[in-house]
Amino acid sequence: MSALKQNANFKWLMRGGVISALGDQLTMIALPWLVLKLTGDTLALGLVIALMSVPRAIFILVGGALVDRYSPKRVLMLTKYVNAVLLALLTLLVMNVASAPTVALSSSLSLTVAITPHLALQLIYALALGLGLAQAFAMPSGMSILPLAIPADHLQAANGMMMGIRQVTMLIGPLLAAGLLAFAGDGNGGVSNARGLALAFGFDCLSYLVSAWTLAKVTLLPAAVTATTPSTTDAKPQSVLRSVGAGLRMVWDDVPMRLCFIYWGTVSLFIGGAMQVALPVLASHLHGASTLGLIMGAHGAGTLLGMGASAKLGARLRFASFGAMILTADAIAGVLLAPLGMVQAVWQAALLMLTLGLLTGYMQIKVFTWIQQRVPPQMMGRAMSIFMFIFMGLAPLSAAATGWILTLVSLSQLFLGGGIILVTFAAGAYLFTPIRSIASTTP
Repeated sequence: MSALKQNANFKWLMRGGVISALGDQLTMIALPWLVLKLTGDTLALGLVIALMSVPRAIFILVGGALVDRYSPKRVLMLTKYVNAVLLALLTLLVMNVASAPTVALSSSLSLTVAITPHLALQLIYALALGLGLAQAFAMPSGMSILPLAIPADHLQAANGMMMGIRQVTMLIGPLLAAGLLAFAGDGNGGVSNARGLALAFGFDCLSYLVSAWTLAKVTLLPAAVTATTPSTTDAKPQSVLRSVGAGLRMVWDDVPMRLCFIYWGTVSLFIGGAMQVALPVLASHLHGASTLGLIMGAHGAGTLLGMGASAKLGARLRFASFGAMILTADAIAGVLLAPLGMVQAVWQAALLMLTLGLLTGYMQIKVFTWIQQRVPPQMMGRAMSIFMFIFMGLAPLSAAATGWILTLVSLSQLFLGGGIILVTFAAGAYLFTPIRSIASTTP
């Protein structure tokens, strides 16, 4: 660890990662709140989340192929500049809507256009789509650069520290967003009182520029540069599709993995995206955007504690099997989700989210370890891409549907129904599938 802390590449990557992750947390809080304050329409909120998530899921495999073809550093740098431009436009949009009803497009022609809520929403849709596309290329490049910049004997420690830092930002970022929106204005008095939202987007824009500067300081290892340099024997273009197909066949032929992936995909489709829409709506029913930051911060704190507990106590807390453990965890999560829509105080929501975070953090380590133990090293990237695709591709569909469902049912009914569905899925999988007997390690 001491040697790793002296590694220049790691220090630059860590600094840029912290700054960028904090900025992302601000946008995650500010963007759904902006849509709710601008329209009051949960369907619009679900569509914005879907526009960010679906392109990311669809193109993430393409992004991974381009990262393999070109340098991860080059692809990551490009995505940082693209994100900075998109967030700068979003900042200007909020500032203009907040300050004046019209915006001059050309001073020489004296041409103005009214920024109505409808037009502003259309622009937000376009920017959300752009942010989602950029993430499709940023995520695989971000995951690929660490092994190319850090010596192999330090890689495990580097991964552990970066994962821990990411969880810390998930705790601090929402709290920072809550304070910023509470003091600078969160749009509760209308979008004209939304300086805090503009500041949040502006900070995220600046964070991408700063992290691009830190990334420029990273020097890839000589062996990594050689490995990422295209050779004359590169495979044909269709080999990317064949490679993806081989990964899908590997997951399908591994029966325990197939069962788990199908189960996780089902849960993600019915529950995952719904929570992305329901939590901002819950915050709006309590005390505003600062509440969203507080409850998401509580979830981040719980996740960090859960990861620590998994690393510290994982060997002692044993279940009959890995399958029984994930189904039990999901059943408990369903019980915790059910009363969320009926809370009357922020501390109640924060306590439930903290407990959910504990469960999430503990299981996240268990699930990733299980996959790493089952999958051959040469197939790891494709297996993890498929795993990410399950959550990124299916959850947005339920996010879009949830916006419409909330026009028909109350928020408390949505949370209660989601909790019941999750408990039912876990119980059904335990009783009627072999998932409960899946072992914790490979045979």
